[in-house]
Amino acid sequence: MKRKSYGKLLASLAASGCVAFAASAQDRIVIDGSTTVGPIAKAFAEYYMKNNSGVNVTVSESGSGNGARAIINNVAQIGMMSRFMNVGEFKAAAENDVMPVVHVVALDGLPILVHPSNPVSDLTVEQVRKIYTGEIKNWREVGGPNRPIVVISRDTNSGTYETFYSVVMGKAKIGAGVEYVGSNGAVRQRVQTTPAAIGYAGLGFVDKTVKALKVNGVTPSEATVRTGEYPIARALYMFTNRYPELGSHLYRFMTLHLTQEGEEMVKAIGFVPVTRYGF
Repeated sequence: MKRKSYGKLLASLAASGCVAFAASAQDRIVIDGSTTVGPIAKAFAEYYMKNNSGVNVTVSESGSGNGARAIINNVAQIGMMSRFMNVGEFKAAAENDVMPVVHVVALDGLPILVHPSNPVSDLTVEQVRKIYTGEIKNWREVGGPNRPIVVISRDTNSGTYETFYSVVMGKAKIGAGVEYVGSNGAVRQRVQTTPAAIGYAGLGFVDKTVKALKVNGVTPSEATVRTGEYPIARALYMFTNRYPELGSHLYRFMTLHLTQEGEEMVKAIGFVPVTRYGF
């Protein structure tokens, strides 16, 4: 294309707003995916926009599966996932000329949650599995009151569900009476309002309204997740299409978890940072 013609094309695109969009796209970061990773992304977004005037970071929480699809279909720059991408997702990405690059932004445990009034304080992984298969149906079978257990699970599109299913259930099938909810916050809400309930959620969702049980005698905490002692643990991920361009807003955002400020935000939310500036 001749220089004059190219200049006319640029002028035409500018008039239609296309050039402006291309330039502004550098100042816009779109994030979608895991409801577990969501609080980290939101904290990072608030911090980044406060320190970088004119940059817009949007965060949606629609589940880990949708986080993968957002990257595969190029509708977001960052896909949040509380599990690793599976083979089918990597295949779909390759077919769409997308090269997923993983960033481990934090570590997490999956505490088993009950109502604060529940006297049970410790379960084994096997007992939790039997509760979710329906083999154990009443709290008295594990040292609790004579009360049917109300079993709560994350939805099957969730990375939290997939981690729980892989680590706790093995090949056992979850029972027909289990109630599925759409977020970690919904699990906590259901447990805190239901004395007979049991559920699981990310470490950052434990507060005074619920009781986190020991599993195999180990309390879920930053220390036991970091050392691997707590048996139900995982990494939390953000995926990008290829490695972000050095110096770009996306690069600077995606390296926040490696800074001291990022470590403090991750800890404040209740997750386990991958750095140890405070030690």
